[in-house]
Amino acid sequence: MERKDIAKEYKWNLNDIYENYEKWNEDFEKMKEIEKELVGYKGNFGKEENLLKFLKKQEELDKISYKLYRYPQLARDLNLLDKEATENLQKIQFLFAEISTGLSWVNSELIENRENIEKWIQKEEFSDYRFGLENLFRLQSHVLDEEKSKLLSYFSSYFSTPRTIYSEITVSDVQWPEVELSSGEKIEATAANYGKQVHVNRNQEDRKLMFESHYGVYNRRKNTIAAVYNSILQKNIAKTKAYKYDSFLLSALEEDNIPESIYLNLINTAKENTAPLKRYINLRKKVLGLKEYHNYDGSINLIEFDKEYEYNDAKNIVLNSVKPLGADYVSKMEKAISEGWLDVFETKGKRPGAYSAGVYGVHPYMLLNYNKTLDSVFTLAHELGHTLHTLYSQENQPFSMSDYTIFVAEVASTFNERLLLDYMLEKTSDSAEKIALLEQEIGNITGTFYFQALLADYEYQAHKLAETGQPITADVLSKITEDLFDAYYGDGIEKDELLNIFWARVPHFFNSPFYVYQYATCFASSAILYDKVIKNEDENVRKEALKKYIELLSSGGSDFPMNQLKKAGVDLAEKSTIEAVSKQLDSLLDKLEEELEKIEK
Repeated sequence: MERKDIAKEYKWNLNDIYENYEKWNEDFEKMKEIEKELVGYKGNFGKEENLLKFLKKQEELDKISYKLYRYPQLARDLNLLDKEATENLQKIQFLFAEISTGLSWVNSELIENRENIEKWIQKEEFSDYRFGLENLFRLQSHVLDEEKSKLLSYFSSYFSTPRTIYSEITVSDVQWPEVELSSGEKIEATAANYGKQVHVNRNQEDRKLMFESHYGVYNRRKNTIAAVYNSILQKNIAKTKAYKYDSFLLSALEEDNIPESIYLNLINTAKENTAPLKRYINLRKKVLGLKEYHNYDGSINLIEFDKEYEYNDAKNIVLNSVKPLGADYVSKMEKAISEGWLDVFETKGKRPGAYSAGVYGVHPYMLLNYNKTLDSVFTLAHELGHTLHTLYSQENQPFSMSDYTIFVAEVASTFNERLLLDYMLEKTSDSAEKIALLEQEIGNITGTFYFQALLADYEYQAHKLAETGQPITADVLSKITEDLFDAYYGDGIEKDELLNIFWARVPHFFNSPFYVYQYATCFASSAILYDKVIKNEDENVRKEALKKYIELLSSGGSDFPMNQLKKAGVDLAEKSTIEAVSKQLDSLLDKLEEELEKIEK
């Protein structure tokens, strides 16, 4: 295999979407023509055939919009300084805003014709659109009339501006400081390098240096970032009032028909059950032999374990780990890790973090910043979980119901991580690796459940302040963070003032408000499903549970997420569902202490 072919294995092939921007522009112009056709249906929803034609034409527009948006967005995520991608991303966002304004009459006219439409959608030809229309009618009291909807649509471009500004000032315009480690190595304090050093560098002073250098970038810009975040809070509160919701939280949850009690049950129950979390911190401090335990000490392995996993090996490990989910699942994953679907390694200008992004009619694209750590292997499994969820959903649902909600999105990803953990524990004979893997599972609970619940609590409190007209400044936001860290970790962690700026480096707060709580609810859900699908001693029960799990992945957005989870066997309304995660952590800590005693002997 030639060297250039090997490189292709690690890079996205955006030609699967468009060959070039010339082809992209052809669809761009086509989309404008479709918009004109759609506007022509105004005032004509009184006839059944007109409504059906409109819905099909709107679906055609939506399918094209996936490709038009993703092509420059994905290109820009590879290089945030890509001017052509940035310009075309703005271009499509402006077109979306124009279309939103041009079609602002649609929902109000659908509601005007509700009595007839409710009869029509019972027919087979409307089956693809039935759920969406029924949900619109459910939310009728929050649908604005044409004039108000059109007025708000003029602000749609502005609504996305704050998150763009955040990206520019925290990624595009950042010159990450270079630090010299105790080994003499000089590295930039980027997100990926910081993440790696706090995981593998056993010198506490090096970790401190990376922490102060990385966090210092956000601290120096904290007032600007706070102003950006305040604009997002004010936008969310304004939309709450405009759409006639009683609270900001309800406005964030109501579209998916999720009760506020689910959110509040999570953040309150998690905060009430932090004893195992504090137990783990005290254990870590003791085993690591640290006089002072800081946040940047929270990821280093308890015993020295700096094993690196080459990416190609990681692919095979993850692939083998999912075999309990059946041949079809494995076959889909083999396709997902093939050439052109993943962009693997960190490069200059590339967006940090990881994600899986669906492109309807093409395939999902996965962004990684793979750094050979055990954590990056689990990130690969995590994102592949999202990708397989997307594939199952798009194969089994019509376009109109193929997009699953965020509320169930993290079930498949965290389920995959658990499969990977069990597989690697079974295959290794290395005691150090076993301890590292146990720590990985514990880290999933502390990071995916507890910490996301903490962040969800932060979002709730910040929005509460905005809703009641309280000032939103960097100091105010940092105080929320400080109080939550105290509640969750107590005196176990040193109170580094710089840590309180953590809110400024959480992209989800700026890009996807009220997203993070779903990591925690999904983690609780996937833990219950995992026990049913993998751990149950009755083979027939396991088979039925697996069938229901695949049905969950295949159900897309065809039902409300709480109903989807209940069908699969999970009820998040139960406080015991949340408390079970705390008990699971206690059990894992027992096992970890046993393994550590073996090492000491």
